Order: sequence, then structure tokens, then C-alpha cells
Amino acid sequence: MARMHARRKGKSGSKHPLVSESPAWMPLTATEIEGQIVKMAKDGNNSAKIGLILRDQYGVPDVKLATGKSITAIMKENNVMSSLPEDLSNLMRRAIALNVHLKNNRGDVSNARGLQLIEARIRRLERYYKDNGVLPADWKYSINTAELMLK
Repeated sequence: MARMHARRKGKSGSKHPLVSESPAWMPLTATEIEGQIVKMAKDGNNSAKIGLILRDQYGVPDVKLATGKSITAIMKENNVMSSLPEDLSNLMRRAIALNVHLKNNRGDVSNARGLQLIEARIRRLERYYKDNGVLPADWKYSINTAELMLK
């Protein structure tokens, strides 16, 4: 499949080995893993960072194999999920950082184009999440409201 904003094809990523059960050497049980996820989510970590911490510090290779649920499903069950979807908030953070950069460097035309592309992705995701009921119908993206929401 082609890239979104370029006329070239992407490279395929690596595939995980086909494993159907959690390894026996894993140090934590499913309830301990869920407790750690809830604790880290309350500390303000997003699901990607929680997965990295569990892998690197606690030796949990795959949360879904160990618990039968994904990290975001565990966060939703315990009501520690953020109000915005993670991919949308990450794109909004990138747009804010680029906007700050462009205020200081007005002649940076290539990054101005990059900001346009990021904002196009944000609007596309906004439409998708409104259609699926994740975001309210009156939610609207602007760089000013994004700064207020994420700080």
C-alpha cells in the first residue's frame, strides 16, 4: 500500500512469531500486570509507554497473551482512559511543537508543509472518531484548543 502523503510504497514491518500462550518464565501474574497498568495509567502514562515499561522493566513480553486483554481494554475497564484517543493526541502534540517552531522560524517552508499534512491527518481522524462515536459531534480541532487540551 502506498504512503499517505508521498508517492512511494512503504516497507513491510517484521512479523511476531506465532505464539498462542504466555511464556512460563514470565514473572508477573495477570492480576499483577493489570494492577501495574492501572497504576501507570493513573500516573499519566499512555498505553504505548505502559507497554514499553512492562516489557523493559518487568519482563512482560506480551500483555494480551498474559491477560487476554489489550492495555487499552484494561484501561477502559478501570476508567483510567484519557478523553482523547492516543493517536489523535500524539498528532496534536506534534502539531503544537511544529507550530511553536514555525513561530520562531518563519521562513521554514518545508516544516510549514509538514504542519499542513499533520493537520490533515488530525482532521481525517476527527471525522473517523466522530462517525464512530468516540468524539462528540460538536468537537472541533484548532491549534489553540489543542494547546489548552494537552497542557
